[in-house]
Amino acid sequence: MENIFRLADNRDFFNRRCVLINGPIIVGAGPSGLATAACLKEQGVPFVVLERADCIASLWQKRTYDRLKLHLPKQFCQLPKMPFPEDFPEYPTKKQFIQYLESYATRFDIKPQFNECVQSARYDETSGFWRVKTVSSNSASGVKPDAEYICRWLIVATGENAESVIPDIEGLGDFSGDIVHASEYKSGEKYRGKKVLVVGCGNSGMELSLDLCNHNALPSMVIRSSVHVLPREVFGRSTFELAVLMMAWLPLWLVDKIMLFLSWLVVGSIEKYGLKRPAMGPLELKNKMGKTPVLDIGALDKIKSGEIKVVPGIKRFCGGQVELVNGEKLDVDSVLLATGYRSNVPCWLQEGEFFSKNGFPKAPFPQGWKGNAGLYAVGFTRRGLSGASSDAMRIAEDIGKVWKQETRQHKKRTTACHRRCISQL
Repeated sequence: MENIFRLADNRDFFNRRCVLINGPIIVGAGPSGLATAACLKEQGVPFVVLERADCIASLWQKRTYDRLKLHLPKQFCQLPKMPFPEDFPEYPTKKQFIQYLESYATRFDIKPQFNECVQSARYDETSGFWRVKTVSSNSASGVKPDAEYICRWLIVATGENAESVIPDIEGLGDFSGDIVHASEYKSGEKYRGKKVLVVGCGNSGMELSLDLCNHNALPSMVIRSSVHVLPREVFGRSTFELAVLMMAWLPLWLVDKIMLFLSWLVVGSIEKYGLKRPAMGPLELKNKMGKTPVLDIGALDKIKSGEIKVVPGIKRFCGGQVELVNGEKLDVDSVLLATGYRSNVPCWLQEGEFFSKNGFPKAPFPQGWKGNAGLYAVGFTRRGLSGASSDAMRIAEDIGKVWKQETRQHKKRTTACHRRCISQL
């Protein structure tokens, strides 16, 4: 209790609504935060979830395109303690996945505190607690007082994709057409008949280019570096599932060679279409660099037919044109930035031992889930939803052990005190 009072020795402490949390704080109500909350619930540990948006899984609900589906089979994307409904397809749609997450939150009685944007979080060495400051706003009820939460454990669940990445390209700000990040793109309907430059050739860039084709737009996709493109399925089986099965018995380098051979059998050579494969295999590249291979669902056929034009890197934008590194100039109506996302942890977490400057834990998988002084990270493994689920279970078990041990000790002290009081009567 003495440590709690030490926190009050600060002017800002009295200018904010102060809340003492009996348990951990989870920052983020996406799949990672929900998974951790559910696992803590199973351990009997109370918690508070802070979410800056007004809904769970805001990335999925507000910053994804309409045609999006899970890229992996549903059994590799389910959260702990609750599988997908049996009647869901192998690759659930965006709408179905959001429905699953909402059912998940309801089942485990997870009620995040929405519109709570974490401004800063730091560990107070004097008191031994984390101090989490938030700025709260709610369009329905106006601006609420800023708050400071005091907790023993802090779980960072803001994930790998918290903020959009906007590339620094000469002349981009002066481009006369529309510039849209993939997070704002919904469908290709508004681009019908337009020349669209898609910057980025990951899964999003490929799928948005395909969607544009399906809406009779004219996409050109910028590919400035090498990329692995694999079929989503090989002879009716999920490519990812086959890789997982083989990795249980074979070394990674051999699995990579087999996957590339199977890919060649299904889609043929891709180099002649302007797609150069990296020297490192797809699984090794994912493990070492965090770069996910593209799982093709139809874009490759459009590239082969010429409906999606592949172009090299960009040199500069000039008015309504783009100049490429090979000197070619293209007339462009719109630019679609499929340039990815980044972690925002360095913006608010005042800590330099566990997280690196890029917003990811310094320790490689599988050690990157636990730091010092009650700090945890979930969803930063670059291994998708299965990696987040693994983190969530480890974190909940780790905190649960301490919680249960201290709860038993508290009950023993309470019982002993009660017996002494009775004996004195």
